[in-house]
Amino acid sequence: MRPTRWAIPFVAGLALSLVFSGTAAGQQYPSKPIRLLLPFPPGGSTDIVARLIGQKLTESWGQPVLVDNRPGAGGNIAAETAAKAAPDGHTLFQVNVANAIGATLYPKLNYDLVTSFAPVTQLATTPYVLLAHPSVPARNTRELVALAKTRPGGLNYASAGAGSATHLSGELLKALSGTDILHVPYKGTGPAVTALLSGEVDLYFTTVPAAVPLVKGGRVRALGVTSAKRSPLMADVAPIAEAGLKGYETSTWHGILAPAATSKDIVVKLNAEIVRILAQPEVREKLLGQGLEPIGGTPEQFGAYIRSEIAKWAKVVKASGARAE
Repeated sequence: MRPTRWAIPFVAGLALSLVFSGTAAGQQYPSKPIRLLLPFPPGGSTDIVARLIGQKLTESWGQPVLVDNRPGAGGNIAAETAAKAAPDGHTLFQVNVANAIGATLYPKLNYDLVTSFAPVTQLATTPYVLLAHPSVPARNTRELVALAKTRPGGLNYASAGAGSATHLSGELLKALSGTDILHVPYKGTGPAVTALLSGEVDLYFTTVPAAVPLVKGGRVRALGVTSAKRSPLMADVAPIAEAGLKGYETSTWHGILAPAATSKDIVVKLNAEIVRILAQPEVREKLLGQGLEPIGGTPEQFGAYIRSEIAKWAKVVKASGARAE
């Protein structure tokens, strides 16, 4: 059936009004405080990044950014809360590598990391450092691999919990090196570090900022960094990949997501402002001082990165048989 005469201008007018309403929403945004949901408790790199970016957004737009720490379930509590929030840009989620791992680690989730969110931008990334207790007779990753091959099952490494990035960083090392190193899970970073310092375990992966004082104090030895290049804070420590483990690379990274139905105008406005903030010398200096490399980039680039991380960690989770605690 052909449309009536009045139907055509009505449909055209409706489409035009939707375009203008979207643009208006972007221009008026933000119209109230922004809630930034975090998947972990205060104190870590996630919190450091969130509060720095939140402060700068508050200064730019005159609306407070309220950091809301919602730890639990491997970051899934905060993610689910954000996924179900109103898609008006006033509730955002600071996604972390744990959420990319959780996409496979948890068999049933009430959200999808790809389809439930609109990517805004990646914020920063920091590698892990493979630390060894001084009693371990290895001074770098290559020596560790050689040692582990002479002692199948004789070495062990701690993690902050089964299925955590520190656990799977070890599983990836084992897979690429063909070694048998026992995994010992702990309930959080604190107990894992304590176990390493006491000699209860041989090895542990931790972030660069956390590793620096331990290494400088002579309490542990740094064997390798998990990034493709050296960290400015530990320039004398070679990447693990250089020990013949081609393709080895892991990190903890942070980025901003909005609920999936958030208008493109708001996503574009958020992206432009956060990328501008990340480029400020003061912000870069503060992040780099914490061992965090500022990233930025487009929503499309961040979306592709998230998908690649989900695929990478899915292989490690399945190969290792890791399960959520």
